[in-house]
Amino acid sequence: MDVNGTVAEGFEPVREAFVRNFEVLGERGAAVAVYRDGRRVVDLWAGTKDVDGTKDVDGTADSAPWERGTAQIVRSATKGVAAAALLLLHQRGLLDLDAPVGEYWPEFKAVGKERVLVRHVLSHQAGLPVLDRPLTPEEALDPLRGAEAVARQALVWEPGTDHGYHALTYGWLLGELVRRVTGRDVGDWIAEEIAGPVGADLWVGLPAAEAGRVGRSGRVEAPGNAGGLRSRPKRSVTEAYDDPASLTRRAFAAITPFPDQNDLAYRAASLPATNGIATAEGLARFYASLVGEVGGGPRLFTPGTLAAARAEESAGPDRVLVINTRFGLGYMLHGSASPFLDAGSFGHPGRGGSLGFADPESGIAFGYVTNGFSKTVTADPRAQALVRALRAALPA
Repeated sequence: MDVNGTVAEGFEPVREAFVRNFEVLGERGAAVAVYRDGRRVVDLWAGTKDVDGTKDVDGTADSAPWERGTAQIVRSATKGVAAAALLLLHQRGLLDLDAPVGEYWPEFKAVGKERVLVRHVLSHQAGLPVLDRPLTPEEALDPLRGAEAVARQALVWEPGTDHGYHALTYGWLLGELVRRVTGRDVGDWIAEEIAGPVGADLWVGLPAAEAGRVGRSGRVEAPGNAGGLRSRPKRSVTEAYDDPASLTRRAFAAITPFPDQNDLAYRAASLPATNGIATAEGLARFYASLVGEVGGGPRLFTPGTLAAARAEESAGPDRVLVINTRFGLGYMLHGSASPFLDAGSFGHPGRGGSLGFADPESGIAFGYVTNGFSKTVTADPRAQALVRALRAALPA
């Protein structure tokens, strides 16, 4: 495997794990980047830009190689970027986390949702993980249609009393809050207030000018344990996904059928739960900027906002993922469902592979993107191999 890029002295184990992902775990094209205390210490990429890229008999690629700057859709790793929008609005005094959502969005108060707080949206406690009438792919491309559907939807549980992963509805809830508070589309807000100032190559709503940088993604079958999930007693994750009536199946089916993630119209839409596109370096740089300055750019979170982001808000059996999960305000927290670097880490995985997180205590920020989606939801073996190698490279 021809691996490009660099690693700083002491971080060679990350390169070794990255190579092994291609040799053993079925990786097709991927990149990983790590910052430590605002300095990039890992920047690696390899494979083909497109998941279906192959090699000729002489070993040369018959599709474009992955290059510096190649980007991929990161699925739910988008949620960690989008969460920063609400937290920054709160930091600027424009949004109260303990206010009812209906204070900013009056139509939302329908069907008994007056008690849903902004805090509940970020911590997956809002009780709105499903839509009784799923959106079509065409409807889902219009963020106003998604917001209208969520506003009409009745609660599944009393807000704040339980938690369950809002796989798709999270994006419409968060996006509409940003629009109501700022008057701007959430993707535009992220571009102008987050990605632009910190110099991160990431987008929610891909500009046409950047479309050529993004590779085709698709399903890959990794050998060995592809799950990494622990099921609750007496009910397996497989059963939950197979049951059309389960909250699990319904939450992931809020758009039915799910759009082709290689479709240009889907990539250009503003869906802050699912369709963010990033380079590994951009994802790592974003998380590095949450906890410190990078290259003279701004530190995004104040110490108070950082503490709020990673303070546990919900934990235990997740009514949608059917495993034990931990959430802060918009971020998954280190735990068995999604192991990050250490107890203080916070971030977000993307279904099938991608991962971004920060660990303030060690000064680490991590980004991994891939064009090959496996069956994993929160703990992909390839990402976890890189995290273990990174942990081993740090001083004890």
